[in-house]
Amino acid sequence: MPSADDGDHDNEEAKTLRIMADNIRRIEELLRYLPLGDSTVNDLKAKIGLLRTIVLEQRAPALALVGRRGAGKSSLVNALFGEKMAEVGHVKSQTGRASWFSHKTERGTIEILDTRGMQEGSTPEEVDNARDAVSSIVAQLKKKAPDVIVFLIKASEVDSAVDADLEALERVYAEIEREHRFRPPLVALATHCDVLEPKGTRLDRAEHEPPEDVEEKLFHVSRVERHLEDKIKDRPKLVSHLVWTRGISTYMSFKDGGALRADERWRIGELITTLFKNLPDAGRGTFARIARVRGLQEELASNLTRATATICAGVAALPVPVADLVPITMLQVTLIAAIAWIAGRTLDRKAAAEFLGAMGVNVGAAFALREGARALIKFVFPGGGSMVSGGVAFAGTLAIGSAAQAYFLRNASIEEAKKAYVDASKR
Repeated sequence: MPSADDGDHDNEEAKTLRIMADNIRRIEELLRYLPLGDSTVNDLKAKIGLLRTIVLEQRAPALALVGRRGAGKSSLVNALFGEKMAEVGHVKSQTGRASWFSHKTERGTIEILDTRGMQEGSTPEEVDNARDAVSSIVAQLKKKAPDVIVFLIKASEVDSAVDADLEALERVYAEIEREHRFRPPLVALATHCDVLEPKGTRLDRAEHEPPEDVEEKLFHVSRVERHLEDKIKDRPKLVSHLVWTRGISTYMSFKDGGALRADERWRIGELITTLFKNLPDAGRGTFARIARVRGLQEELASNLTRATATICAGVAALPVPVADLVPITMLQVTLIAAIAWIAGRTLDRKAAAEFLGAMGVNVGAAFALREGARALIKFVFPGGGSMVSGGVAFAGTLAIGSAAQAYFLRNASIEEAKKAYVDASKR
């Protein structure tokens, strides 16, 4: 049951998002007065679009898992999140109807279309009204287009009637294009690589296994991957959307209460990174929050920092004195709040403003530095004042972003974050 604190957080986030939206609209209005070339203005508008999409248009990413019975679709759901989220059918087909599955945590939600297994050998425990598995999938895809399609097949079955699976996958793609005018990227996975010979050799802890056994197992995995990729390459309607083909292991075992008993996942981190890179910007923030992979969070925060710094430079180049200071400060507060949110914190502009103050960033000092540099440059390079102002804003924003990443993503102390700010400013 939601607590009062949850409601307060939701209200604060909603208020913060409204203020951020107003600030971004104000920046867009200011950019109309920029005395810059069309290409520069268009670049700034693109950067604002990135900021708007990641911060304001964030949504749950949507993945569709497609494959025959026993391919490990439900197991992959558990492997992605590291906990028991879906029941695994050991004897009979477990997933009887294609349905969008919402994985909800305090960090956000991911939508997953878990589907009926293709080429079912028995009737699933849960059934829908669709006449076959593909019809069941198509019915759900009419409701929502997935951001990425993940095709799964057992490593031991890549040479067993895989053409029928790929024909069904082509039908799925055709339906998505017809309904949504979109063809999502395709990730192909050969699952259950843990049972390839030598069966007892664990690739998730290869450093503890005999090197010759690891080499043999990896050789078998490589053969499976090549065969699967070759099969997809024979189908022009699929191969143009293929972004990744890998063998993986999703094996996890849970006790009745949900406690983890065994974990032999392999290459799941690489899979998460691949999914992140192929998601639209609107879904990346939530995915990075939930996945909690620091590298992905750092990448997203760095991209956001450079985009915000570029926008700040453009605003600072406006010929109107003082007018840029408040918008730039607003943008920097937005950047800090966004980085904290990517790290899993509540989206809170007040906390972001306090962090900015803790860094010793003073609006009056920034104005004196900028105007002093602008005045000095007039004697050396007439007309260059705006350029200097833009450079100061760009460098200062990069430094603030570096400090925020250190503090929120790497758990640095406030003093360490100040040092990151100073070091970045010097660079």
